[in-house]
Order: sequence, then structure tokens, then C-alpha cells
Amino acid sequence: MYGMVNRAIEEMVVKNHGEKVWEDIKQKAGVDVEVFVSSEGYSDDVTYGLVGAASEVLQIPAEQILEAFGVYWVMETAQRGYGDMMASGGKSLREFLINLPDFHSRLSMIFPHLSPPLFHCSAIGDRSVTLQYRSHRPGLAPFVIGLFKGLGQAYSTPVTVTQIATKATGGECDEFVVAW
Repeated sequence: MYGMVNRAIEEMVVKNHGEKVWEDIKQKAGVDVEVFVSSEGYSDDVTYGLVGAASEVLQIPAEQILEAFGVYWVMETAQRGYGDMMASGGKSLREFLINLPDFHSRLSMIFPHLSPPLFHCSAIGDRSVTLQYRSHRPGLAPFVIGLFKGLGQAYSTPVTVTQIATKATGGECDEFVVAW
């Protein structure tokens, strides 16, 4: 993953728990990187290790950390670093979700080695969208739920997110209904 992901995890932890807790998490994860470079690639193991260590240090399930990180990513990281691109995704939550499958294509132009997930709208209603999520990275469905909740906040649209299929239990992919 690109360093911007690990850097955002650091920012979230420091903002909510302080620098000392972040240092404890890095130590427990065996990560000796002083500064994550946003545009540099890091092993996925670093990110998974940081989340696992954060779960242990904070005594919060990793799924909750990933979901909180998804919200943080949209509300802080994406808005700050990619606000114009986020705004071009749509004028409403519904439009953004419908356009989500194309979003990572635009990011790939900025980050040529990006290995993004794939989203597909399998059903579009007036008050909900069903999205399929495919990634070679396992265990990130809670992060995706957080992303959808963060998008709801960004568009001032309360949402409910229901996972209706999981790859972890043999489904073809992770699938979510986002309703508002």
C-alpha cells in the first residue's frame, strides 16, 4: 500500500490517542519507519501489522479500528488531499456511489502502481445502492463500511450500511447495501 494509508493511520491514532500511543503501536507492530512517505509503496504487511497492534494496544477489535479508519479516510485524508477529485465524484451521495467504480481509475493516473479494489453497482434505487467490492487484500470489509459511512457524513446524508455477502465466508465478493 502507498505510504499515505499508513500516514493516515498514524494521524488518526495521534489525533485520538496521542503520540505515545502511536509509538507503542509501531513498536508492537515491529515498524521502525520514522516517517511514511505518501507516494512510496510499503508492504501490505506493514499496514496489517499496524492495525493488529492498534487493536492490541487500544483494546479495540480490529474491525472497529478499520471502520473508524474508513470514516477518517473520507472525512480527513481524502477531503484534505483529494477534495477536488472527491467533489467531482457527484453532487449527492447517490451520484458519488454510482460513480465509485470509476473513482480508482482516476486515482491510478496519479499513482501508477496502485492496486485498487474494484466496485460494481449491482442495483441502484432511489434511496439505496448495492455495491460489490473486490480486492486482493483480505479483511478490509469493515474499512469499506467506514468509507460508506464517511461518505454519508461528507454529503450530510445519514446512511445505513448492511453487508449482504462476504468473501470471507465463501461469497464471490463482499457486497453492501448503502441506504439513506
